[in-house]
Amino acid sequence: MTTLGTPLSPHATKVMLLGSGELGKEVLIALQRLGVETIAVDRYDNAPGQQVAHHARTITMSDPAQLKALIEAERPMLVVPEIEAIATPMLEELEAAGTVRVIPTARAARLTMDREGIRRLAAETLGLPTSPYQFCDSLAELQAAIDGENGKGIGYPCIVKPVMSSSGKGQSKIDGPADVQKAWDYAIAGGRVSHGRVIVEGFIDFDYEITQLTVRSVGADGQIVTSFCDPIGHVQVSGDYVESWQPMQMHAAALERAREVSKAVTDNLGGQGLFGVELFVKGEQVWFSEVSPRPHDTGLVTLCTQHQSEFELHARAILGLPVDTSLRNPGASAVIYGGADAKGMVFDGVDEALAIPGTDLRLFGKPESFTKRRMGVALARAENTDTARSNAKLAASKVKPRVV
Repeated sequence: MTTLGTPLSPHATKVMLLGSGELGKEVLIALQRLGVETIAVDRYDNAPGQQVAHHARTITMSDPAQLKALIEAERPMLVVPEIEAIATPMLEELEAAGTVRVIPTARAARLTMDREGIRRLAAETLGLPTSPYQFCDSLAELQAAIDGENGKGIGYPCIVKPVMSSSGKGQSKIDGPADVQKAWDYAIAGGRVSHGRVIVEGFIDFDYEITQLTVRSVGADGQIVTSFCDPIGHVQVSGDYVESWQPMQMHAAALERAREVSKAVTDNLGGQGLFGVELFVKGEQVWFSEVSPRPHDTGLVTLCTQHQSEFELHARAILGLPVDTSLRNPGASAVIYGGADAKGMVFDGVDEALAIPGTDLRLFGKPESFTKRRMGVALARAENTDTARSNAKLAASKVKPRVV
């Protein structure tokens, strides 16, 4: 039996989110609907999640001393990492001491917060299919990894990414030797924490990418069970998602393999909660790309497609409650960018966007805009994903961020 306390009382069930952007905001709302007392932590004031949580705290989450002091002061029941730039060794220390429980586990948070940990786990420990890859600590190492001995390196084209970043930041495709220096500089500048280390991956000739949302929750017998949402298709530009839709139509054998790969990775990571597993697909072949131990940006589409969105699934799973991953209807999402570097933007055209049948909007409330910062998302439900994609993109185009 799961017991939930009353917020702001001595018996409150307290959950702390480390990272309070648009995804964290939706998780916080889902938790609050279940009467959970929430603490939203971020590196800057008035982050989207801080605007809806019971308590807002601003610290440098990559600083072990600051992180430890905050957790010991607040004493939450659960700590839920929502971004990459966190002092995960400190989370492991606090979990080992019994101070707090980390979602899904402190080990999983550490492994997935940088691309090296999770890639080595998937490819070298679990033996799952991935693109060829190498990790590099300098421009010279990057060039050597691409060239290899006797031309047997990663080769061109290839993808270069920081070992730690989010939303495609610092990621670029290299088509030839002239692009290597620029890609190195871009990756180093785009990393969440400056490790001076990148991953270079061979380019896979895939048909499409999917996100397989995978949930580890407590079943009726008290044991952990794994369940899957319908696959999500998505389009990325420079590693950043611009639209997604659900369900993604795919070969039955590929879907089965995608879920086998997703279960293998999440079983190893352990714990409870929702994971976003990114996969490349070609015909019946599936390659593991990345995994996030938390709701995924492409999964924003579930706000209009599922009976329980990915955020509700995450909230329920981490609290030990039953989950329902079933699809309600097809749908799609399309990103709304800021289009300018400014503070305190206004948004024109909201009425025009919402006049399109079956649409909805999420404007995230970020206090500062950048040209390519995600400031909102348009959602559309329809009888099929083609119509939903068209309506979501149309709705997104109607919303015009403007500098006052």
